[in-house]
Amino acid sequence: MSIPAFRTSYPSLSISHPDDAARRGAAALQSRRRFLLGLPALAGALALAPDADAAPAWRADGWCATWGCAPAGPPPSASTMSFGGQTLRMIVRTSIGGNRVRVRLSNEMGSAPLLIGAAQVGLRSSGQAVVAGSNHPLSFGGRTAVTIQPGSPALSDPVFFQVAPFSDLAISLYLPGSAMATTIHRDAWQANYVSTSGNFAANTSFTLSRSIASWPFLSEVDVDGGAPCVVAIGDSITDGQGSTGNQNRRWPDYLARRLQAELGATAGRIGVVNRGIAGNRLLLDDPSALLAGRDVLERFDRDVLATPGVRAVIVAIGVNDIVYASGTALSVMRDDLIAGYRQLIARAHARGIAVLGATLPPMEGFVYYTAARESVRQQVNGWLRSADEFDTLIDWDRVLRDPAAPTRINPGYNSKDWLHPNDAGYQALAAAVPLNELSSLLV
Repeated sequence: MSIPAFRTSYPSLSISHPDDAARRGAAALQSRRRFLLGLPALAGALALAPDADAAPAWRADGWCATWGCAPAGPPPSASTMSFGGQTLRMIVRTSIGGNRVRVRLSNEMGSAPLLIGAAQVGLRSSGQAVVAGSNHPLSFGGRTAVTIQPGSPALSDPVFFQVAPFSDLAISLYLPGSAMATTIHRDAWQANYVSTSGNFAANTSFTLSRSIASWPFLSEVDVDGGAPCVVAIGDSITDGQGSTGNQNRRWPDYLARRLQAELGATAGRIGVVNRGIAGNRLLLDDPSALLAGRDVLERFDRDVLATPGVRAVIVAIGVNDIVYASGTALSVMRDDLIAGYRQLIARAHARGIAVLGATLPPMEGFVYYTAARESVRQQVNGWLRSADEFDTLIDWDRVLRDPAAPTRINPGYNSKDWLHPNDAGYQALAAAVPLNELSSLLV
């Protein structure tokens, strides 16, 4: 083994008898002989293939994410939600089912320890109520309470809980002390519920203090069964802005339903995880808007590569880089975005993950639209169509644009701000994903 250069040092000067050197040389020779005699046994041990029956049991678990969001934050102090001795019940929709469930919580953007006094997962019946008898306690390393240190996530122990595809799960967290929602996914497009004071995690229902439209502290739900997973990463269009709340009508929701409807229950058992964040960019963070999340280049490893079961990622990002740029930044935006896309492709391929790209949607009429920004969007889309560097390209610009005015979104798909689609537009985006190509990339 070579010694790092910074470990090199000169020995201190000393005077010794010549016989000392001879004795040291003999001792070193004997040591080398013992080492060499041990090599055949070591080599034999390394060459022995482990018996299949002796493989660790956890290698056969085959976890796959069935739901996920991307944590962001912290929010500005004045708008940070706080909880004190209350139960938070959050609702998520599974994309695939399984026989065991585990939940990932996050204090990654926090600056203080987060104490979870109790946690449960069950089937939501309606509102904040769960189906009687469906609630299951979650543990963390065998303990029912867990303290999550700042900057860290926590993954629950698996719980035996048979869950069907497209189930509404209720994840309940009892927060016994004061907890600040510094790690949060702001735009859930789903009502979640906060109790009055008390631990109601195991209760079928509770008295409501307020409802919230975000997911604090929650980032993923996994199921067993060895299914592949597709991660959708992007901005507000992936996050679902403009879709109908509490209806799961974001384009990844439509894609999950389409996979099982068209490919069947077996071939279509593909987890779909939504890692979109409204306001998110590919290249840079906005230090004044941390709820828009870290840029995709920064969060790609956490939100894509670390997702259990991931085999493919659909990348739809770049509009916010363009609309918030001006001057010199805008003049080099095409080349910078291309360099960013190439980084995502290289990093995904290094892990054996396929990458599907998407063209940037029409935006004339949007509040940040200018002719100069439109020119960059067209240049980027031109490169996406001609370069053939993504494993598959989905041309969402052509799907959404008005045939009579191609730089504008089709009025039938417009959610009224001339950038974000409505429910019909999101369904059209999901319908444009080539399922045969996608399923072949998942093998």
